[in-house]
Amino acid sequence: MINANVYNIVNVLDRVADASWIRNEVINNNIANVDTPNYKRKDVQFESYLLAELAGANSSTLRRAVANVDLDAIKATQYVDSTVLSYRLDGNNVDIDTENVELASNQLKYQTMIDSIKNEFSMIKSAMA
Repeated sequence: MINANVYNIVNVLDRVADASWIRNEVINNNIANVDTPNYKRKDVQFESYLLAELAGANSSTLRRAVANVDLDAIKATQYVDSTVLSYRLDGNNVDIDTENVELASNQLKYQTMIDSIKNEFSMIKSAMA
């Protein structure tokens, strides 16, 4: 985390990238346990925390809203998804097709965040030149 107001958007993008990285690990763990009896899939909650911190912001006030974000309030948390539901007789509720789609989607999100961070630093660099 960088402690300067000019880097607020970078700090938030960094938190989003971290959450995507954690989600990637969780999804890979779900895929690895697709045949484990009674395994319940796990997921990551993050977006709702971010949206709560940015509540009321629109495209014209987003940078100002990001300046006021409490970074400690937007940490990714893992949870067990649908612990009482199971689609299979062995009690496992992992759907490999769903996990693969989630993995691909999450990888795109992560790469987008990394590109956005690079773009922010490029703009800062241009402003300093």
